[in-house]
Amino acid sequence: MNLIENAKLQIDKLINNACEKARLSGALPEGAPLSGSIEIPRDTTHGDYAATHAMAAAKELKLAPRKIAEAITEHIELDGSYFKSFSIAGPGFINFVVSDKWYSDILQTVETSGDKYGAVNVGNGARVMVEFVSANPTGPMTIGNARGGALGDILASVLEKAGYDVWREFLLNDAGNQVDLFGKSIDARYMQLCLGEENYVFPEDGYHGDDIKELAQLLFEAEGDKLQTLPEEKRIAKFLEFGLSHNVALMKNHLDRYRIRFDEWFKESKMHESGYVTETVDLLDKAGLLYEKDGALWLRNTELGGDKDEVLRKSNGFNTYYAMDIAYHRNKLERGFEKAIEIWGADHHGHAKRLMTTLSSPELGKALDVDCSKLHFLIMQMVRIMRDGETIKVSKRTGKALTLNDLLDEISVDACRFFFNVRADSHLDFDIGLAVRQDSENPVYYVQYAHARICSLVAMLAADGFEVPMFKEITPGLLNSEAELELIKQISLLPEEVRLAARDYDPSRINKYVIELAACFHRFYNACRIRGEEKDLLLARLKLADTTRLVIKNCLDILKVTAPEKM
Repeated sequence: MNLIENAKLQIDKLINNACEKARLSGALPEGAPLSGSIEIPRDTTHGDYAATHAMAAAKELKLAPRKIAEAITEHIELDGSYFKSFSIAGPGFINFVVSDKWYSDILQTVETSGDKYGAVNVGNGARVMVEFVSANPTGPMTIGNARGGALGDILASVLEKAGYDVWREFLLNDAGNQVDLFGKSIDARYMQLCLGEENYVFPEDGYHGDDIKELAQLLFEAEGDKLQTLPEEKRIAKFLEFGLSHNVALMKNHLDRYRIRFDEWFKESKMHESGYVTETVDLLDKAGLLYEKDGALWLRNTELGGDKDEVLRKSNGFNTYYAMDIAYHRNKLERGFEKAIEIWGADHHGHAKRLMTTLSSPELGKALDVDCSKLHFLIMQMVRIMRDGETIKVSKRTGKALTLNDLLDEISVDACRFFFNVRADSHLDFDIGLAVRQDSENPVYYVQYAHARICSLVAMLAADGFEVPMFKEITPGLLNSEAELELIKQISLLPEEVRLAARDYDPSRINKYVIELAACFHRFYNACRIRGEEKDLLLARLKLADTTRLVIKNCLDILKVTAPEKM
């Protein structure tokens, strides 16, 4: 249950009921029902909610906003509502102050909902795909993949919490020029092991990383030099199969360590082998969106809004990566997803923007018979790994480029997922020194410490003979200090934060929310004594503390971050 949304709906109803009465009394002219925004003001001195209905209706009713607000407030009846008072502010805001019933209903709702508290049903079971990471299998996963992994997986969790049926997908680029070059690079390193490095030329555009040498060494240790007698084409095909199988297994292992599992690893090669990419290009050609030049087929991308035309089929008959991308997105939509969300790394920024322009054109959607408005793209900005104010580019352990797995060797998975969950369009400086600190400056430690602190409190009071009570066993009206009410208000916000995070594709809202929840708890704990208080007050505050614990855990579950009971 989203009590924030319920309160807003109730305000809208109270205002419109009062407006109707004002019209019947002649205080307001006839007209359509009033509408306006209802917000939670930063400064709640004058109210917990502020409605703009009077100002929004001024033009239609031809009256000053404040006069409209005065007519409305003369007829508002709060009986049975969540509010105890209202007032007019500024040019015509109508402010509402919540009652004790609203605060107590928050605690009761959390108890009733348990680990489902925070869930909202804005998705109504609609199928949504989130495609993320999709790292090239020709090498280890990068720091960019680490950021995309956390962002994509947590966004998927938020969407699940918001009532969507979510499908996590990894596009495996196991075909094309880069993959062919991967196989040739392994072959060259293997042949150098057999014949000597000086006796076999390594391709200039090959992959020069140590990981290629390691793959060749594994093959040499398993097979010796006997594979050198195979025809080159067969040898490269065998090495390519081995290299992809090895790297994909490693990717799955590292992602599993990162608490990420996909519903499908979608192979690009299958689309080529089935003829699906060729069929897609042919459909665009049939629709008149292609033209021939120098023996190649070009997409009229400038006519679709792009800044340059794109080759979809080369003069040698092979389809390009751009063609494959169009085909893959067509395939996504044909699988019946209501939304297909995709997270791109900063290194694909230019390609992603061009492709987004292509896919958003109505002409292309019509040609492929799909609704491209269901495609949504998030393009991440750059991430820098820092330590003591200096940028880190290599692993201390290996001396090579820093990878996801290297990072997880240095810091906890909890810290990694928490720190990387920031808005996609924000540059990120990831401070390793901060991520391993065990103090309030480290945000994930700060939140986990709040959870552990409450668990210790509950255990201590249980030893004193006080178990966490059920809501019906407490007197919620005793929770009336500023710190207590502030904490309950923060608890109430989680369902709304989930709704907004799902709407905006911004899972970082959950981080910000739970950090503030932990801060509210620490302020409450420092201001309001629990142990040693009179029994009724002790039980009410114990219930509030344990309610906070449950909500913190629900947030950490969304993030797939652990909620320790001791620290």
